[in-house]
Order: sequence, then structure tokens, then C-alpha cells
Amino acid sequence: MSERASATARPRPSLLYAVKQVELVVRAHLDELLRDSGVTALQYTALTVLARRDGLTSAELARNSFVTPQAMADLVTALERGGFIVRRRNPDNRRQLLISLTPEAHALLERFDEPVAGIEARMVEGFEAADRERFRDYLNRARSSLEVAAPREQSV
Repeated sequence: MSERASATARPRPSLLYAVKQVELVVRAHLDELLRDSGVTALQYTALTVLARRDGLTSAELARNSFVTPQAMADLVTALERGGFIVRRRNPDNRRQLLISLTPEAHALLERFDEPVAGIEARMVEGFEAADRERFRDYLNRARSSLEVAAPREQSV
């Protein structure tokens, strides 16, 4: 590398920055896709979590949807008002409310299955099939590694 090239070379963005940029682009695509659906990208994410794990509490749903419990409270209220979820008392712990999808939510998720899969396919279209699986594995391993860290370490 020439002296001039090395002087003007910029360091590559950090992995954290790259991950955040991917998240922002995906979010923009989801927002556009869902614009006329009656739900936001965050609400859609919460619905997909409930589709995989029915009967979560609001706190559990917040953890699995990557939002704060306070933000989830507003989100759950909006989803309930929109007819996408119902809350019922936990028969084993009457203080807990368990959240479940309504038929309307199932229909909405089914309606967007293919378009959302299309966004994901577009995101990895330059990857070989084996690279797609490795990428998924790497992302899941990175998430798992951070989940075992103490919350104090994560807030730095």
C-alpha cells in the first residue's frame, strides 16, 4: 500500500456498528411493508414472538421482543386495542396476565409471511446456502454470548 493510500485509509466500522446498520435497514423495510397493516415493525415483532411462544407475560414478551417493559406496556395496549391480542389471568398465578394472539393476528402474520421472508432473502441474496446457515449460526451465537453477560456489563 502506498504511503498516501495508508494515510487516507479509514478503519472499518465496528461489528456493533454494522449490526446496528443492518437492523436499521431491516426496520425501514419492515416499516414500509407494514405501513397500511395497522401494526408497527415493533408490534409485528411482538406478534411473531407470540406466534412461537403463546401465553407469555408482558415482561417475557418484552425480553423476547428486545424492548423495555415500559415500551412493551404501551405496545400491548395498542395491540389489544387493535384486536390482535387478548390477555387472560394465569390460572397458576392470578396476578399474571398471559398474552395470546387473536385470529386477526394469525391472519395478519400469515398475510406477511412471504413478504417478510422476501426481505430476509434479499438481505442474504449474495450468500451461498452454507454461508446463510453460518451467518444465522454466528448471529445466534453472538446473541447467546451477550445474554449470559451480566446486565451491568451490557449497559456500558
